[in-house]
Amino acid sequence: MGSITGSEAGALRPPTADETREIAGYRLLARIGEGGMGSVYLSRTRGNQPVALKMIRREYAGDAEFRRRFQQEVRAAQRVRGYHLVPVVDHDANGEQPWLATAYVPGLPLDDALETHGPLPLPVAFQLVGCVARGLVAVHAAGVIHRDLKPGNILLGADGPWVIDFGIARAAEATRLTRSGGFVGTPQFMSPEHGIGDELTPATDVFSLGLIAAVTATGRHPYGTGSPLTVATQIANTAQRPPDLSGYPDGLRAVLERCLAADPAERPTPGELAELCEQASGRAARAFDDWLPAPLATAVAERKRQVDLLLTGAEPEPSATPGNEPRRTATYVPTRASAPTAGPRPGDFVHSAPTQPATTPPAAPPAPASPAPLWRRRTPPAIALAVTLAVVAGTAWALSGGDGKSGSQAEAADRSARQSASATPGAGGKSKDPAPATKAPKRYEAIFTDRPLTITTPADSLVGVDFDAPKVSPRGDVTDHDAELTYMAQWMTFRKAAAKSKGTSPEECRQAVDTAPLPSELTREAMNKEGVLKEGDVLCTVTSKGNLSMFEITEVTRTGQFLDPPTYSGTLTLWKPPA
Repeated sequence: MGSITGSEAGALRPPTADETREIAGYRLLARIGEGGMGSVYLSRTRGNQPVALKMIRREYAGDAEFRRRFQQEVRAAQRVRGYHLVPVVDHDANGEQPWLATAYVPGLPLDDALETHGPLPLPVAFQLVGCVARGLVAVHAAGVIHRDLKPGNILLGADGPWVIDFGIARAAEATRLTRSGGFVGTPQFMSPEHGIGDELTPATDVFSLGLIAAVTATGRHPYGTGSPLTVATQIANTAQRPPDLSGYPDGLRAVLERCLAADPAERPTPGELAELCEQASGRAARAFDDWLPAPLATAVAERKRQVDLLLTGAEPEPSATPGNEPRRTATYVPTRASAPTAGPRPGDFVHSAPTQPATTPPAAPPAPASPAPLWRRRTPPAIALAVTLAVVAGTAWALSGGDGKSGSQAEAADRSARQSASATPGAGGKSKDPAPATKAPKRYEAIFTDRPLTITTPADSLVGVDFDAPKVSPRGDVTDHDAELTYMAQWMTFRKAAAKSKGTSPEECRQAVDTAPLPSELTREAMNKEGVLKEGDVLCTVTSKGNLSMFEITEVTRTGQFLDPPTYSGTLTLWKPPA
């Protein structure tokens, strides 16, 4: 009940005729899930990158305490940044119907994968649990507890498992819907303390992850196969009647015994659990080449293909009747996708998704399926990624002062002839006045030159770069209008137009910005695999204060791990433009 979950295994269904087609400037391309808190739609940013937009049910929307808590919890979730965590990138708690958007991961929910393909091989299960545990380290470090960790909230992607919906479940606990006798969470994957209403700590997520480990590796739940409430009752009484773990493999049993301890203090920390699982899996935690069994890898690739087709397919334009104009809000992502119909909104977001030939989406939606039982409801795929896109500088700015030449060749020849004649004896007595000097062109004024600068980002945070200062801020404050660039593990976002210049003069730098700007977002793939920014490149940007910056990249440092963002070192020069 706590999260927005999906009811069909991987279905992407077009919105029905009575469903809205756009909210806050996001077009809804397909319905990808529905659950206790609302419906989930596939949408896209102005950069044509996929996001999962989650519309909250009107029953919650009418509760003032829910709105307050929703705003609070979403802001907390936006602070969470780390590997294996799908970021929240936009939200609106004050509109008629609250919503939030997350990056979209084209993967399969773990519960669907287990139901369709059966348990995962034990080494894969250990790697998955270890990665999720690493994600929990970042979640808990931000002061957030997931509270609804379950197979439906873990996505299997080509680049590893991803955790979604961390912390959002708590918002529902303050509503009259839960105060009247309901609870938040999925019964079969609750901790004992959660089930009886005790205070929750990070250890509650570790207990839930232990249950996920058992189901993922064997398909068997440690507390049996009864109804959700029956299983929840067994879990709540685990201190008196601990589960029988004798049927589990030795290595897995040792992990389960620690994670499923009745006393939260006896459970391992997420960091300890991650190390245990990495040792048990026999492979590096981030070694994701061929990490999934072939059938699952094929299903993940097919999901990505479906999303790519939706992103490149033709869409009907929304009605232009008065009062139906989309509301523009601050927040969100591009790669090599087709150009959007308008400039990006402040804060657009990113995830790599190569485009496919344009294809028209299915015209008629299939008949809606009946809701899945509570334990099968899941949250839809949602990416790596949230944090705000750039407002690209609009029209080209004309350089002042011309090209710096003193005049035409004819004018120069005329002056030379007159000066020569006046200097010749007997040419007429008086010398003519020399030709008036041409006005010197206005030039850029250097504010500082060759200032050392290193742009890097920790794995679990977002940084903002202010070229005017200059400074690299680890706060990840995407609302800071002084930042020209934001950077995290999944992408680099240019909040002002940026370009690679062929020269290092301010005129060449400015011309590059005006005529050949880079995409507003560079994906992790573009930075690591494609090397869009490399040693020797000259990156030019018009800053938030109207200055012209030039970052000459002298070194690009990569760890060799695909998930690690490169570090860019170089020198920065800043010019004040001609008045």
